[in-house]
Amino acid sequence: MNRIILAALAASTAGAVNVVDLSDATWTLKGNGSDISVPGKVPSQVHLDLFASQVIDDPYYGLNDFDLRWVALANWTYTAPVSGLLTDEKTTTYLLFNGLDTFADIQLCSQAVASTNNQFRQYFFDVTDILSGCGTNSPELQVVFGSAPAITEDIANQPGQETWPWRVNIPFEFMNRQFMRKEQSDFGWDWGPAFAPAGIWQKAWVLQLSQGEIYVRNSLLDLYREGQLNNLPPDQTANWILNASVDVIGTVPEGASLNFKIVDLETQEEAGGGSLVNVTNDGDVITGSTVLGAADYKLWWPVGLGPQSLYNVTIDVISESGETLASVTKRTGFRTIILNMGVVSDEEISKGVTPGNHWHFEINGQPFYAKGSNFIPPDAFWPRVTPTRIRQLFNSAVAANQNMLRVWSSGAYSPDFMYDIADEMGILLWSEFEYGDALYPVDPDFLENGRLEAVYQVRRVNHHPSLALWAGGNELENLELATVTEVAPDMYDRYLHEYETLFLDTLLPAVYGNSHSITYIPSSTTNGYLSINFSNPIPIVQRYNNATPGSIYGDTDHYNYDATQAFNLSSYPVGRFANEFGFHSMPSINSWRQAVAEEDLSFNSSTVVLRNHHYPAWGLNTTNYNNASKGMGEMTIAVEMYYPAPAKADPVANFSAWCHTTQIFQADFYKSQIQFYRAGSGRPEHQLGSLYWQLEDIWQAPTWAGIEYDGRWKVLHYVGKDIYQPVIIAPLWNLTSGILQVYAVSDLWDEVKGKASLGWVGWDGTTVNLDAGSSELSGDVDFTIGALNATLLGTLNITELISSASLNAADVVFVANLTASGKTPNTEATKTFTHTNYFTPTPLASATLVDPGLSVAYDSNTDEFVVQAETGTSIWTWVSLEDGDADEVIVAFDDNGFLLRKGEEKRIGYSILSDSGEVAGWESRVGASSIWDNSLP
Repeated sequence: MNRIILAALAASTAGAVNVVDLSDATWTLKGNGSDISVPGKVPSQVHLDLFASQVIDDPYYGLNDFDLRWVALANWTYTAPVSGLLTDEKTTTYLLFNGLDTFADIQLCSQAVASTNNQFRQYFFDVTDILSGCGTNSPELQVVFGSAPAITEDIANQPGQETWPWRVNIPFEFMNRQFMRKEQSDFGWDWGPAFAPAGIWQKAWVLQLSQGEIYVRNSLLDLYREGQLNNLPPDQTANWILNASVDVIGTVPEGASLNFKIVDLETQEEAGGGSLVNVTNDGDVITGSTVLGAADYKLWWPVGLGPQSLYNVTIDVISESGETLASVTKRTGFRTIILNMGVVSDEEISKGVTPGNHWHFEINGQPFYAKGSNFIPPDAFWPRVTPTRIRQLFNSAVAANQNMLRVWSSGAYSPDFMYDIADEMGILLWSEFEYGDALYPVDPDFLENGRLEAVYQVRRVNHHPSLALWAGGNELENLELATVTEVAPDMYDRYLHEYETLFLDTLLPAVYGNSHSITYIPSSTTNGYLSINFSNPIPIVQRYNNATPGSIYGDTDHYNYDATQAFNLSSYPVGRFANEFGFHSMPSINSWRQAVAEEDLSFNSSTVVLRNHHYPAWGLNTTNYNNASKGMGEMTIAVEMYYPAPAKADPVANFSAWCHTTQIFQADFYKSQIQFYRAGSGRPEHQLGSLYWQLEDIWQAPTWAGIEYDGRWKVLHYVGKDIYQPVIIAPLWNLTSGILQVYAVSDLWDEVKGKASLGWVGWDGTTVNLDAGSSELSGDVDFTIGALNATLLGTLNITELISSASLNAADVVFVANLTASGKTPNTEATKTFTHTNYFTPTPLASATLVDPGLSVAYDSNTDEFVVQAETGTSIWTWVSLEDGDADEVIVAFDDNGFLLRKGEEKRIGYSILSDSGEVAGWESRVGASSIWDNSLP
């Protein structure tokens, strides 16, 4: 086992603290009550170690999420001898665990150390006295993990235990998740499996400190403008305040002080330094602050809005005699980020903004349009999540013009490397405490456990400029409290009080007490606050449903699985911000092949259907055909309603075509909503955010994801990339009114000028001229778009047009092209923006589509693919690798899922996301198809 002497790491001590990394120990995993004994690892989880020793099959294969439930229902023990320890009697020894999942009993030398019950807390224990009586230089460390499903059931069955009305706490598979401080989705969700894993899932160490030594276990940096208060816009001309706080194991001696140094990482020059003032020393934590010049530091901006300027801030703990006791370095950036929920001003109302309250983000004092998606756990087993995996996902997000990800609650808190990558790439991370789709106990032990968890997590990540928000949990006000109102209205006051006890009285102080620089909201979807007054102990009074008619408040989420309403704009919510919305689709056949046998590759095979957890089983039912079939049916109905339904002779080819067409509907539906929300930036709701559900998959199954488990882009991710461009043209057709409106939309911060070309094109490729009286949306239209705004270019009554026989809806597609010029934020250079969009006046299922005569060729000189439509208009044009190649090489094309007019040539670049190295020359075998191909046998 390696013995590490910390000297100059990110967090270090000046002395020679003996640090034994328990990842290097020889671990054994044993099943309690069974004869299973295999090598274990740290960090790891039981399923992973059993799989590595071939005791179980791949948990992700077939129906193993059902077949392996015995693993979650058993107790497991990790054991390892600990070597490399000092034997000096003056040494104090600690165990330090950054993550134990979840119900753990720790023993050293067969002596009880402690029991833990929170996956998200950092634990440390003084084991000096235990070691002194061990009688060995290699004492045995044992960590016993109890079954989370069994323990939560026991907790639920305790006499007098808290209960809730049915449907308030949504069950997925394993029940009673509200009683545990563990990843809530470990007990199942509608997009993922329920493995309920256990193990030492994060790093762990043995620390040995000599007298007077300290070890940094956590630290806080808070950069904010002087006078700044949480949730409120600060003065952007005010000086910066640097507040630093260091949490230590050991005791900081009296008289200790704090020094700081700031280094610009771009120039490697020192940008500030000196001593912190207002130092307070509580022994296990020392805190100080200083004032920094308002304009002395370059600002950090999200991607697309400016540069990501980063600095290293080093904090030294100095003894009274001048000795450096400990040092911690954190990389950070200077920025302010707030969620503005303030009242819409009279001036704004006079300009056409609907009264009510705002609900938008501001970076460094500037409102911006948040474009992105929701991030779920990228794996059911977090030890498998690597920086490489996160960087690939974030690269895909940036490539798709996303600047914000909502890191959904009910998973796990993001690891440090995830924030680090987001800092570098300019992705804002809306972060949440791990509570969701449930109400929770409010007994003192549960509240204190949650408070300590929150304090640790807030202090751990507060320095990251990518941190955009803390939310208390997922859908608590719009779903859980609303459900109480529906099913148990007489108990609403009780559960509202309990909700506020946890999410206002407990979690809000954990944020406000450690950070001035971040906004807190108790629920992800919320109408915001009714009032905020920092003279009160809890400054926020929530609005809930105290709404003034005609006013707009808060953010929205929207799920409607009635396919007849998918493109009905009147069914979409009108709010200030859309924080989640979506519809499920199938993964590609290449992903299915990773998880199911070849004989199961059909839309209605038992394995495929049962891997669809929408709708959930609401329990441990392993034959959930009834609910799962509803979700499969929703996809089937949508495909048949809007597109030519595949009916290919080859069953596997037919399955593949069906999978792809469900993706087309998903992308089509999301595009309709996103462009509706974006056009809202210029309508009275002044809507400034769109985060769709969801960025990525946790496994291979029907889900709402735009990126499959292996990183492969679905149609959605390509279409999202297109519709999230800075300047777009957006045809919005209202099913209820029959009116087509065409908007030019810009999220730039300066005025944009340009020209739009509008017209009708036949599926045979000909230009279609309507009657003179119906030409309102045709020809060229000059336009100007204000900053962060939208301009209506024109309207057309499609219903009247069709009924008057001026338009044969089945024969044509409305095509809109935009060319505009403007400046991107924080630059002076003028850039040209182009965008193409379209509207089909009848579903493609009834359109008179023709063979577009697609061809694709690889141009080795430019390393591009050249796609042409030679005989007709191609819609949902899809460039793809040959099936065999696609299993080995995953490619993200620069554009896909697009419209291609007859005679048009499109040149497309690409990026390789992964390559097994098993195939060569795949470029020559790339093909192209369109929705018309569904009609082929």
